[in-house]
Amino acid sequence: MSTNNQLDVHVAAYQGENIYDFDNEILLTWYPKRIAHVVKDPRSVLDLGLGHGFATAIFSDRCARHVVLEGSPAVIDNFKLKFPDNRSDIIETYFEEFDTEERFDLIVMGFILEHVDDPLLILNRFRKFLTPTGKLFVAVPNAEVMNRRLGHLAGMLPDMEALSENDLLLGHRRYFTVRSLTKLVSDAGYKLEKMEGIYLKPLATSQILSLNLADNIVQAMCEIGIEYPELSCAMLAQLTPVDPARS
Repeated sequence: MSTNNQLDVHVAAYQGENIYDFDNEILLTWYPKRIAHVVKDPRSVLDLGLGHGFATAIFSDRCARHVVLEGSPAVIDNFKLKFPDNRSDIIETYFEEFDTEERFDLIVMGFILEHVDDPLLILNRFRKFLTPTGKLFVAVPNAEVMNRRLGHLAGMLPDMEALSENDLLLGHRRYFTVRSLTKLVSDAGYKLEKMEGIYLKPLATSQILSLNLADNIVQAMCEIGIEYPELSCAMLAQLTPVDPARS
């Protein structure tokens, strides 16, 4: 792939100099641990995207083989600087172009579908890379998170699905809701086994930071969010193919 990669423009969002890094670290270290509660000691994991690297660092220590797909060489270089001893197999490729004969016990799309041109295409394409008993997990940002609902009701946010300046910096193209994510995975031929929330955040990030909350309070905000995906910062969906023969 060309080193003059259009995805490289988003690398600044992953270099640890953003107010939202507080939220990102919470989200990106929480959901891999939730997945590990369900899929224990998978033989092989296919992970889409490096991002900040938190999830990659966690998954690489919990399975025999961890393959990560990433389309930006700049993001890959940034990850290797931050995690020089990581043993994951990182493949530079666009998700739409990746192909392999290998099959995986677990496929993880952690905060990926908000970035891609066609989320339905990605979900359809990666079904065939699952083993017959494999599971796929999807984590996406929630347009209707509690703090955005409050902003909307207060007249500060006319459109809850409008992308912010930070969203654009991250390369986001869309938000999701419980309703839209449920429809998407059904259209892609998956059974939604479970959906839970990731991090119930009642206030804006700047307000949360000003409170200097103790770690146990932040942990509690993550735990309470499990049962309230419609109010949480993000949603984690556990999926299996409805008809493996379609793969």
